[in-house]
Amino acid sequence: MRKKLLISGGNGNFATEIIKQNTEYEICAPSKRDMDITNLDSINQVIFNFGPDIFLHPAAFTRPMIKHLERPDLSINTNIVGTSNVCLACIRKKIKLVYMSTDYVYPGTDGDYKEEDALLPFNFYGWSKLGGECAVRLYENSLILRTCMTERPFVHPKALIDSKKNLMYIDEAAGMCLNLLDEKGIINIGGPPTNSYDFIKDERPDIEKIYRKDIADVNMAKDSTMDLSKLNRILNED
Repeated sequence: MRKKLLISGGNGNFATEIIKQNTEYEICAPSKRDMDITNLDSINQVIFNFGPDIFLHPAAFTRPMIKHLERPDLSINTNIVGTSNVCLACIRKKIKLVYMSTDYVYPGTDGDYKEEDALLPFNFYGWSKLGGECAVRLYENSLILRTCMTERPFVHPKALIDSKKNLMYIDEAAGMCLNLLDEKGIINIGGPPTNSYDFIKDERPDIEKIYRKDIADVNMAKDSTMDLSKLNRILNED
């Protein structure tokens, strides 16, 4: 009998890629209308009906990032309260929880951050995702994946030239995630360190350069690269 995988944000790009690449799990990926993570009863009902072994939780409020400053209530309710609700529901039924977090929880100054390094988000989105992590860390049967991913094709007309990251496309991150669902703890996942412009320019020759100083409304990191040695060790063992 195949294990059952429940995915939040079922209409999102990440859930779509998981479904596309899956060969192992029976999947339920409800839309926000069918499972509202801000409503614990809604989550419990889906869990009761489907009976998952693993709850993969990528659903989040992300962009536009200025909205995390303008609408902190929305950011808190979705990313912190919503994740706490998911965690409570998983604890109640002893379901493995996999939380998709972000490299934005790191300070973003020196780079090469290890999973056990101190956390200090550099913008409000990062704080909201760290708030979700706090709930998940209280549950032993859990995995936090700190990711750095973007859509394919890249959706913006410009890309940062002076911000170093471990960018990867969502389809690549989904493939990695499927190989890590049995792990626990915290794992950084991403691609080779580079700036956003150099990462994107081959697939988007029309992309324009932009600098962090040109983005006045949201703080962006100078260097949020992550140490991927734990990820590589786990994948090589497989």
